[in-house]
Amino acid sequence: MAATQADGEAYDLVTMGRVGVDVYPHQIGVGLEDVESFGKFLGGSPTNVAVAAARYGRRTAVITKTGADPFGRFVRKALRGYGVDDAFVGTSEALPTPVTFCEIFPPDDFPLYFYRLPKAPDLDIDPAELDFDAIRAAKVFWATVTGLCQEPSRSATLAALEARGKAGVTVLDLDYRPMFWDSAEDAREQVRRALPHVTVAVGNREECEVAVGARDTPAEAARALREAGVALAVVKQGPKGVLALDDTGQVEAPPVPVDVVNGLGAGDAFGGALVHGLLAGWEAERIMRFANAAGAHVAGALACSDAMPTESEVELKLTEVANAR
Repeated sequence: MAATQADGEAYDLVTMGRVGVDVYPHQIGVGLEDVESFGKFLGGSPTNVAVAAARYGRRTAVITKTGADPFGRFVRKALRGYGVDDAFVGTSEALPTPVTFCEIFPPDDFPLYFYRLPKAPDLDIDPAELDFDAIRAAKVFWATVTGLCQEPSRSATLAALEARGKAGVTVLDLDYRPMFWDSAEDAREQVRRALPHVTVAVGNREECEVAVGARDTPAEAARALREAGVALAVVKQGPKGVLALDDTGQVEAPPVPVDVVNGLGAGDAFGGALVHGLLAGWEAERIMRFANAAGAHVAGALACSDAMPTESEVELKLTEVANAR
């Protein structure tokens, strides 16, 4: 595996962690027992973030693993189709590629059913398999809390974060999924090990609470993340917008109105847009407004990966919002 692409340029973004196949029902507003047909899409939060950033022309790659099965072949084919390098996608011979089903009850109920047993290949990443040169060279490195939930992925994720040495932009997506952990306290213990190595932390209210303990307000959660060592703390609040805190102060961006079809990919679209804005050197308020609009764009579509917007589509969404006021 090469630390850079064939033309010698470092990756703009390398993400690490969850991958799989998302299976979404074509019938909206009914339980899976009554669904008659489904669509198959590339899934996994850090994978979707890489797809989202690639839509803005960013050079991206994913560190992950699949099973040695047709779904694993689908993952690689889909990544290449989206312009995401699959050079760091390994194979676990004994573990199947994960499949995730969801139910869709707009505007705010999207139950997920993870099929990641006996263990997901993306949790089988070993530190010895990592290309640390690529991780160090990337302008942005993106890891997730899910990657900390089991060994050897936990050690691999921490080793990758430590190798970065807070170089460039190092993001921890707080991405707390209760079904992957014995308890929130166990998750908090591992997050505390990771936070000193990152420059950006991003999560919703619940995820921030798991990461840094109970906080009454988003501003308090952001301050606690900053006290843990991050330069930029981002607290997503769903229909209340987003709050960000960095050295320049606190900013809040309002939500972008949308008729929600499937809210599951909105956070990943937000993440890809966040990466794009950070690489572009935008100020925090512009990044948050742009990322909110990107998330709204995807929330209005069925798929996650397929719906990731271009920069012009996000700017059009922002223009529509401004004109509606």
